Amino acid sequence: MKITDECIACGTCAEACPVGAIVESDEIYMITEDCTDCMACVSSCPVDAIIE
Repeated sequence: MKITDECIACGTCAEACPVGAIVESDEIYMITEDCTDCMACVSSCPVDAIIE
């Protein structure tokens, strides 16, 4: 999973992640190696900025 530059840094994906694998980075969020590929973040993103 990867968060693209389309990210608006709203934090919705981080709140949706059940394992806390999404953290704030410089201007956008990033997905850590703790990601379990559950895809909860994908459906929560309002701008479709998360891809496989």
